[in-house]
Amino acid sequence: MLLLRGLNSREAARVGTALADCFFLQAESEPRVTDAAKSPAAVSGRRELEKFLKSFLGQVDDQARPLRLNIFKRAVIANCFKWRLLEKGVERRIVGELTQALVVRLSGNQAQSAAEPPDVMRCAATPARRSRANAELLLVQADQCAAQGAWAEAVTRYQELLALEPRHAVAHNNLGAAHVSLGRYHEAEEHFRRAIALRATYADAHCNLGTVLRGLGRVAESETPLRHALRLKPTDSTAQVSLGTTLLMLGCLRDARDLFEKVLKLAPRHVAALAGLGQVAAFEGRIAEAETALRRALELDPHAPTATAALVRLRRMTPADRAWLKVAEATVSRGLSPQDEADVRYAIGKYHDDVGEYARAFRSYQRANELQKAAADPYDRDAHRRLVDDLIRTYTREALAAARTDASDSVRPVFVAGMPRSGTSLVEQIIASHPAAAGAGELRFWPEAMRKRERLRHELPGETVRRKLAGAYLHLLSRCSAEALRVVDKTPFNSDHLGVIHAVFPQARMIYLRRDPIDSCLSCYFQPFSVALNFSMDLSDLSHYYREHRRLMAHWRSVLPAGTILDVPYAELVGDQEEWSRRIVAFIGLEWDARCLEFHKTDRTVLTASYWQVRQEIYRRSAGRWRSYEKFIGPLLELRDADS
Repeated sequence: MLLLRGLNSREAARVGTALADCFFLQAESEPRVTDAAKSPAAVSGRRELEKFLKSFLGQVDDQARPLRLNIFKRAVIANCFKWRLLEKGVERRIVGELTQALVVRLSGNQAQSAAEPPDVMRCAATPARRSRANAELLLVQADQCAAQGAWAEAVTRYQELLALEPRHAVAHNNLGAAHVSLGRYHEAEEHFRRAIALRATYADAHCNLGTVLRGLGRVAESETPLRHALRLKPTDSTAQVSLGTTLLMLGCLRDARDLFEKVLKLAPRHVAALAGLGQVAAFEGRIAEAETALRRALELDPHAPTATAALVRLRRMTPADRAWLKVAEATVSRGLSPQDEADVRYAIGKYHDDVGEYARAFRSYQRANELQKAAADPYDRDAHRRLVDDLIRTYTREALAAARTDASDSVRPVFVAGMPRSGTSLVEQIIASHPAAAGAGELRFWPEAMRKRERLRHELPGETVRRKLAGAYLHLLSRCSAEALRVVDKTPFNSDHLGVIHAVFPQARMIYLRRDPIDSCLSCYFQPFSVALNFSMDLSDLSHYYREHRRLMAHWRSVLPAGTILDVPYAELVGDQEEWSRRIVAFIGLEWDARCLEFHKTDRTVLTASYWQVRQEIYRRSAGRWRSYEKFIGPLLELRDADS
């Protein structure tokens, strides 16, 4: 019997063929078994065949179950096993039963134990057995479609199976995986949850649920099912890498690195773990080390989408990198999932933008955004407009003045806000270069607080709520830095929540980055954001979102006390770095320190898309960038005269 280890698809095909040969060679030593396999009417060999099946499937159990084979590799093995037996002359109905039994064993399905091999001689004796046989045949067929990348057909087969057996947990899980490959993340979530409801100990379904939640932009929520999956299967490398990716996105870099290294200790050629280590190194500013890890991953799999895309984000590309472009274009032609394809197409767009091929760049970005938009919830313009209306109606000058009584007097928080891609990371890096300051990155505290307390959209927080929010937030800042006199929260979307922030911290300083509106929106369009930022995937939606953003910021300037907000024009900051750096440092109440001018030398973790740029000296080429794309961006041109 073959000893099976970690397999790629080609190896899985060889294993399926070898299993069939192994079965037939062992059967040939007992003529009555061979006769029974080739002719179901040969009743004389029934007991021998069933006894032989029990022994053979027991060997499969011993050798294959510990492998954690995914559904695609199981399908490849089963498909090759089936066709090899047909070539050997085994009767088709017997082949179907044998293949079904093999799939059950490879899946680790406990519904039928090794002690009870399938009764291939009486498989159609009763309606219940016929139904069960049909269901398992559909499962094999669906898994085969999945292995071949025929996702729509796989969905149909899984749905037919579930019509026969609605409580088939494996079918729900595999149907969810097929939906993911088609970019249908909400449908996938539903089926993963159904699989877990049917089998609470189904580790693969927990892992898949966590992965799809992260794909939906619900990163923090994804951690729980992934940790549950690892409690059920502590050495499962797929769950370890997926949890590592979630922790990476949450800023828990040490924990993410530990998981990736744990996987690589047992499997040094694990491509996804190598790519994960590369991304950790990039966020921590170890760019050369990041490139080494990503190139190692690509040596093992030249078409690994995550490593392919991440490599481009480490530096500015040049025509000398055209070999990378050829591989990336070949990668997107291989039938990736929509999410992976979008990631690589964003990277291809960046390559073309870096080398000045603007028409090609825009086509790549446009295709990437179309893929992202298909997976996202539609951007609801009316809902966003109502949100802005409610905030303007609630947070008036008079209401905010009254709320300052008994509010926190802490000056430790510094809020750097603005549109995404407006320069917030740059300003955070300048401040964090000061020895008395620290950068906390994007904390998500205030967007989450507003989500949990929906009434804060219609009424200011009362004294008790203000006290709780202040305590929790200051504790969070202390975890980011225990000593710093100022800690920067640079979450761009805090610009929506400046009213409630001021009600809790009336002494806190707020810095607003004002970038050319078209440059800012175009940069959002070119960025592989989470699908949760659904306004960023369509130029018309971006134009609408920006206008509402501008309207709300105008309100905050009119109702917050003078000196609360410092407007920093991005173009002027990069044009006169020292002048504006001095203004920023003075505004937050610190003495000037020349290290703020050498922000690119500051050794700190940066968890945003700007992790490479903030480690370079200030450059001006991003100002007026939109002019290279003017003929492609009609909806954004209406913002040309917008004054934010």
